This record gives sequence, C-alpha cells and structure tokens, in this order.
Amino acid sequence: MASHAKKSYIKKLIEEGENQQLDFKFAVNDSRKIARSIVAFANTDGGRLLIGVKDNGVIAGINSTEELHMIETAAHIFSRPQIDFKSLEWNIEGKIILEITIQQGPKRPYYAQDEFNHWNAWIRQDDRDIKAPKIWIEYWKRKSSGEMTTLSYGPTEKFFLQMLEKQGLVSIESFRRLLGISTHYANEMALQLMLMDIIGIRFEDDKPFFYLKNGSSSL
Repeated sequence: MASHAKKSYIKKLIEEGENQQLDFKFAVNDSRKIARSIVAFANTDGGRLLIGVKDNGVIAGINSTEELHMIETAAHIFSRPQIDFKSLEWNIEGKIILEITIQQGPKRPYYAQDEFNHWNAWIRQDDRDIKAPKIWIEYWKRKSSGEMTTLSYGPTEKFFLQMLEKQGLVSIESFRRLLGISTHYANEMALQLMLMDIIGIRFEDDKPFFYLKNGSSSL
C-alpha cells in the first residue's frame, strides 16, 4: 500500500475518534487489562484497537514486537474462550502503529481474567467497556443453545412493553417494584423478550435499561 494511502487510512480511522468499534491505546503494559477490551469487542460488534495512539488522537508509536506479544497473551491466555485477531503494522512518519482487528465472536459469552483471577464478561457501548450483566450472559447462552423461546403474553408483559413505549428506557428493578413481582420473574420475562428480539439493553451510568426495538409494539 502506498505511503499516502497508508496515511489516509490511518488518519481517517483516527479522525473518527473512539467509538463502539474503535479504541485507541497509547501502549499495552498489562495483558489482563487489554483482554477486557478484546473481550468487549468479541462480545459486541467486533472492532479495532489502534495501539500507539493517544486518547486525543496523537500518534505516539510503539515497539510493535513487545506490544503484539502482550496482545497474544491477552487473547489466548487471559480470554476465555480464546479469541482470534488480525494484526497489521503501520509506519507513519517513522512511528509504528499496531492495528488489531477483532471480529464478533461465534462463542459468546467471552470472559477476561482480572488481577484477582476472576473471569468477567464485558461488552462495548459507544466508546466504553462495560461489565455484562447476568441477564446478558444468560441471553448469549440460551441464544447459542438454540432452544425454543415461548412467552406467556399476559397483563404483566403488556404493561412492561407499554412502559417501554412511553418512557423509552426502563430498568427492570423499577418495573419489578412497581408491579410487586419477583426479581426472577421480571428477569425471565425480560430475557424471553430479548430472545424474541423485541427488546434490547442499553447502559446509562453503567446501569442496564431496557428499550423497545424498532418495529416492535406493545399492541
């Protein structure tokens, strides 16, 4: 690829800024921490890591051999299941940038090991990595199992969907308390609606809220 084309490609990526499918890393000095980012991409829509770029988009450059070893350790040892990735090395005006591409994983949920040897699932929303709630982990497991999804559509379910239609975002806890139902019942109802692709989850201040997907209706 010509030098001008390389600069244009990298410059375009950097100008996009960090988002749901793009993250900048000044350097990688902890394989466990970068495993969280890799897992978040694999659990969501996939994405790219640009190693050697500061949060403000300034190209700092790296030692690509050392950084690639840290990425390999993160993806193959501190991620479970192991995560495949592609790497490209770019030389921009004498500074090395490592581009790491992660696809959405076929074996979700993926977990990253932290410094306390705990395994946590992460997802990517906007430009942040967020710890996945239990309901999302259960959603992935049931989705991959291929089990049939059935829902008893009664007054409780109808009221929940009407709340979503009117308010946009609703926490399961506020809905549960309003109707005086158990946490288990509320979570199971929401999970079934997720599996039927009627509702989704969005995070606000790191707390999960449910929303009605486009084309869905409470009627």
